[in-house]
Amino acid sequence: MPIFGGFTVRSWLARLRARVSTTPTLGSAEAYSLWAASYPPEAHNSFMRLEESAVRQLLPDLGARRVLDAACGTGRYAQLAHGRGASRVVGADSSLAMLRRAAGFARARADLTALPFAAAAFDVVICGLALGHLSPGQMPRAIAELARVLDGRGTVVLSDFHPYLYRAGRRRTFTASSGARFNVEHHPHLVADYFRALTAAGLDVTGLIEAPGTVHGRDLPAVLVIAARPRRS
Repeated sequence: MPIFGGFTVRSWLARLRARVSTTPTLGSAEAYSLWAASYPPEAHNSFMRLEESAVRQLLPDLGARRVLDAACGTGRYAQLAHGRGASRVVGADSSLAMLRRAAGFARARADLTALPFAAAAFDVVICGLALGHLSPGQMPRAIAELARVLDGRGTVVLSDFHPYLYRAGRRRTFTASSGARFNVEHHPHLVADYFRALTAAGLDVTGLIEAPGTVHGRDLPAVLVIAARPRRS
């Protein structure tokens, strides 16, 4: 475990989790129910544009592939897959309000830790900016589910709010139609946590991007994007 000035990375993450923000924090289910009405199916801010640019760099060819947009929201990556010629596109999300705003592809209401799909049902699985909403205990279970529904020759690409951006005080936030501003529940997972979960799920990392953003005049890792494939026996 890395040690900086007498404390570990995990220790400062624990302290950060314990801090109380002046902005109210909502669980992801409640947050996305309120946010859905104004949530467009495209990257609608600079952070999401940075994230999508990094995801696109690690995506394989989607032509004639079966693609799952896991935690699809209003279908940003499902629409991208459709536009790139995927043979089958499915979006899955736990938020009914978000799914009702999505269109143009098959949709399923589902939790990331219990996907309602057969094993090896997809050639490409994309999970954008969702795993950070899961607790440290839930995240590995979700990774295992993403691996289960992935074909043995397929690719999973996941993205997250980088833990160092969280350390710098930035949060996942949105403004409801009422004008009230909220934080969305978020759990910062370290890169090592993802590597551990992916390895346990039988996946090998094939690509990693830590895209930088500027915070208080400093360039810090802002987005974490990882690509992985099933381990070859």
